[in-house]
Amino acid sequence: MRRVTPRLLTPETFAAYGEVISARDGVEQMTINYGATTRFNDLAAIDVATGGGHAIVSLFRSTPLPEPVLKIMERHPLGSQAFMPLNGRPYLVAVAPAGDLDPAKIEVFVAAGDQGVNYAAGTWHHYSLALEAVSDFLVVDRAGPGTNLDEVELAEVDWVGVMLP
Repeated sequence: MRRVTPRLLTPETFAAYGEVISARDGVEQMTINYGATTRFNDLAAIDVATGGGHAIVSLFRSTPLPEPVLKIMERHPLGSQAFMPLNGRPYLVAVAPAGDLDPAKIEVFVAAGDQGVNYAAGTWHHYSLALEAVSDFLVVDRAGPGTNLDEVELAEVDWVGVMLP
């Protein structure tokens, strides 16, 4: 089993896999609601229309794994999938490039509790990896015709053990 230490999640380190969703400098900001609200605008390219799909909004409640070992990867070939944490807790993001899954290319990031991610269509990722406690995530993804989930169980030799910071 390969062991990895998660990298810090930033827009630059995650760019090959999608977007980081966060209120940060460098994104379009506008004052709305008579000056009472700052809107951080257009933070993710939500891509769900392929094959007649439409956007859905869901809540996912994720339980931390007793020991974070990555054994399964999934992808959504027909649309993006965005996750935004709701409890302010850090969590792990495990990804690999689109195309044929190469377990040696799995990367792991640690996301702050105020950072979301939007996985680009076809990007391999692990299901949500809560840390510390059961955590809720707001999820925006695709519903509609067609098969939009591919899962691969990794051979034991390709499992990835995550060494927590």
